[in-house]
Order: sequence, then structure tokens, then C-alpha cells
Amino acid sequence: MSLISTDDLLNGYINGIFPMAEADGTIYWYSPNPRAVIPIDTYKPSKSLRPVLNKQHFEIRINTDFEGVMRGCSLPRANEPGTWISEEIIASYTALHEIGYAHSVEAWRENRLVGGLYGVSINGVFFGESMFTIESNASKVAFHYLIQILKLNRFALLDTQFINDNVLRYGAIEIPRDQYLDHLQKALKLRRRFDGAVLSEL
Repeated sequence: MSLISTDDLLNGYINGIFPMAEADGTIYWYSPNPRAVIPIDTYKPSKSLRPVLNKQHFEIRINTDFEGVMRGCSLPRANEPGTWISEEIIASYTALHEIGYAHSVEAWRENRLVGGLYGVSINGVFFGESMFTIESNASKVAFHYLIQILKLNRFALLDTQFINDNVLRYGAIEIPRDQYLDHLQKALKLRRRFDGAVLSEL
């Protein structure tokens, strides 16, 4: 198994590129043009999600089962023949998590992980990687609390890489790569930290 070093991952992200594995396990690096981002300040939960949030149907945990979230995200999905999250990708990002740069926002119910998301945090940027859900609305609730963490920690940029129906529901937009790289460099200069403890302020 050929792992990507944590240094290579970090250098890739700060230069606007990220890895994905193909079906045969080969890892390629991508820099989409245009690039999809989700404006942090304009996000609002959907009307249908608000009752779920109010009932606190899920317990939200931060970084308690990072690898479990990755494995949830790697499960086969309807209309998608394969997954880009290989064993090498899981091991590489788990190593990045262990040194404090990769994070998971997890939805639990009855002490069972039922949804969540993970991504990479560097200064004022959060690079969203993937999400999964076993129970209805679990990943939507996890995303809602990700946004709260980013707002309270004053993050400037939420990168979501490619546009698709899933990220569109959260308000994703596409911007030219040059514009993205400009936003990226500005956000990387901000001294910010991904601190899930701020959720206690809500």
C-alpha cells in the first residue's frame, strides 16, 4: 500500500489540488476549473431540516471516530459504480487527522454512528471531502453543525471541489479556478483553528 505523506497532502491543498483514487487504486491529483465552494455566511438550513435540528434527533460529536466516518463515506452509493476513497486514501487522511489537520463531524443516535462528514482544515480554509448518511437527515445535520463551527471560528472559505446535486442543496456555487486560488491564498493567511468546542456556545 502506497500512502500519500501528510506533507504531500498539505502541500497539495495549499496549492489548490487534492487526490482521488481511481477504481484500480491509482491516485491522481485534481484541480477543477471551475471550482465549487459553499459560501459560509449565506448558508441557511432548509425548512424541512429545522424540526430535525430542534428535536435534537442526533448527537453531534467531533473527531471521535474519524476513520469510521471515512469508511462510511467509502461505501457504495446508488448510481455510483465505485468510490474514490481507497484504503490508501483512508490511511493517508487518518494520518493527517492524527496530526490535527483532518476532522470529522459525526451524527450519532443510540450510540451508533449514522452519518457524518470529514475534511481538511488549514488556517482559514476548510476543504470538505465527503459525507455519508445511514439514517435520513444525519449528514444534513452534520453539515449544519460544520457550518456553525466554521462561522464561530471565523473561517473564510469552504471548498467543496466539484459541483453536484448534493452540494447544491447546501448553497454551493462555482467560481473560476483563478478566483478560487486567490480566495485560497487570502484565507490561508488567516490564523484560524478548527475547534468543535465552540458548539457549546450555541
